[in-house]
Amino acid sequence: MSRHHVIEPTPENMVYGFFDATLPPVLEVDSGDTVTLTSWPAGGLDSMPPDRSRVDELNFAAHERSLGDGPHFVTGPIYVRGAEPGDVLQIDILSHELPYDWGFVSILPLLGTLPDEFTEYETIFPDIDRNQRTMKLPWGKELPLDPFFGVLAVAPPKAWGRQPTPPPRVFGGNMDNKELKPGTTLYLPVFNEGALFSAGDGHGVQGDGEVCITALETALTGTFRLTVRKDLGYTYPFAENETHLISIGLHEDLDDAAAQAVRQMVEHICRRTTLNRNQAYMLCSLAGDLRVTQTVDGQKGCHMMLGKDKL
Repeated sequence: MSRHHVIEPTPENMVYGFFDATLPPVLEVDSGDTVTLTSWPAGGLDSMPPDRSRVDELNFAAHERSLGDGPHFVTGPIYVRGAEPGDVLQIDILSHELPYDWGFVSILPLLGTLPDEFTEYETIFPDIDRNQRTMKLPWGKELPLDPFFGVLAVAPPKAWGRQPTPPPRVFGGNMDNKELKPGTTLYLPVFNEGALFSAGDGHGVQGDGEVCITALETALTGTFRLTVRKDLGYTYPFAENETHLISIGLHEDLDDAAAQAVRQMVEHICRRTTLNRNQAYMLCSLAGDLRVTQTVDGQKGCHMMLGKDKL
């Protein structure tokens, strides 16, 4: 029978800015268990609102005592019993809650999609209405919230050593994909015993592209079901929700990221249907929506959405 676990957002339960397969797990769970965890906003102390009474003391403590140099807090790793290299970790995203009534958006030096054009660096602190599920910008406009974790990862292969959080890779990480929200299932290939799952980089809302380098960066609490799958054999991140398949492409070159997203979708169509590769490729052209996930994380991202009713 599955159990539920809660990881408190204390410094010993998170690291600041890296993944490492040699980190000891903060929790061990059985396959099929659910876990609730909280992660603090990305960024440093200068990314906190001027009224510091709005900031949880554990957030300050994390900055003082957490390992690493940022910019993302990641909570974990979580060891899932039975997971072995070559397996797939199924991550059912069950719920997200916003612990803070604030977030920040920044334009930062030498970052973003137009770094040479936007050199008047600025940080704003939009208010979050958790009851209405909206955010209010300083110029008065309100936007609906649609929270998700920018970082969802298993540990990288041990041979890679310590990996920084900003660039997403085959083990997941900072994918910044706004489709990875409650109701979606993410599949990540496993490279280490126990998988070693982590999550962080909470976003209140983000557009595809995340062009200025930040979404609405904020604290986020999420609940996940973690299940070891030995029957899938996926070698690259993939996701789905009730209505769509979601393929993921990651590469320094946006064209190559797009090609990877299409290639993955063709593969998954062939897995799920009797279509051959040519037919699957044509179906992608007719019914698949290829989108830019983000252009700012070093490894750029594209994802393709294909309605399951089109299979």
